[in-house]
Amino acid sequence: MLNPGDTIGILGGGQLGRMMALAASQLGLKTHIYCPDPDSPAFDVTAYHTCADYEDEEALEAFAQSVQRVTYEFENIPAPTVEFLKKRLPVLPDDNVLKTSQDRLTEKKFFQSIDVKTANFRDIASQESLQEAVEAMGLPAMLKTRRFGYDGKGQVFLKKIEDVEGAFDAIGAQPAILESFVPFEREISVIAARNEKGQVVSYDIAENVHKNQILDTTTVPADISEGVAAEARKIGEKVAEALDYIGVLAVELFLLPETFERRLIANEMAPRVHNSGHWTESACLVSQFEQHIRAVAGWPLGDTTRHSDVVMTNLIGDDIERREELLTNPATSFHSYGKAETRDGRKMGHSNHIKPIKSS
Repeated sequence: MLNPGDTIGILGGGQLGRMMALAASQLGLKTHIYCPDPDSPAFDVTAYHTCADYEDEEALEAFAQSVQRVTYEFENIPAPTVEFLKKRLPVLPDDNVLKTSQDRLTEKKFFQSIDVKTANFRDIASQESLQEAVEAMGLPAMLKTRRFGYDGKGQVFLKKIEDVEGAFDAIGAQPAILESFVPFEREISVIAARNEKGQVVSYDIAENVHKNQILDTTTVPADISEGVAAEARKIGEKVAEALDYIGVLAVELFLLPETFERRLIANEMAPRVHNSGHWTESACLVSQFEQHIRAVAGWPLGDTTRHSDVVMTNLIGDDIERREELLTNPATSFHSYGKAETRDGRKMGHSNHIKPIKSS
């Protein structure tokens, strides 16, 4: 267990690392951000930072000696980096979690191994295997690279047979999976947390709406029944326990129509704090960021009770210029990530619009 004044190392210097560092400081813990990007927004809010490549063993050695435990803000950390650090100190969550989540095929097989339903899928290694999979599974379907895809990157939607030709080259001729299109009613996510003593908690289920394949809004509570919500939380907690997980994780789910026997299927998981959990900053006593730091530090997990209804809105590109409007709304909190350059499609911040829950 860490003590106030100890230092947690964070691999990755984006907005998630920044918000974890801020949460750690509130608990009296220091952070050391390690990231190769000199413009990392997390550098602005941490006690220490290292700007070096993930393959720089000399820098990694110095980093390891300066911290007591290591965590990360994104799942695509190079495996050799984690292996190097793991020989020297705890890296949480464990690298077996990264190996599962970094590869969509491995992830899908993991879900099936713990009886969590997924869309039908096939392993794709070539244009020929793609055509065979389409013949077997039918269309529409989604072709996704097995690794390194996020916010719609590395994906091609195949709606008609003409879309199949050249689709494998369109994703860079990389190992991929083909997923059957799912006729879902809603996209929801569960944010769960687990610590080293096996304590598991989860937040209320969030309903997510995407625009241009990037999360636009997250609304809590989701417009789902209590039974569906309970099943979603059960899935998130089952995933955390099966992975012997330490920290916060997100599991994204599709809600199928009532005509389906099993209404929830897993889309993917993220072994970290997640965009669809930003609402916890304003609507819960303990945010997902504090929860993750507590778990990594070996501390008891906090209460996940929600005191307000909330809509989180991502501020993408020029949306960040709405700051005055958001700052003058008494029911809205505004969070800027401090990024120097505004670009189309870039997450620049978010807002949380809350409405207190009326007591019955």
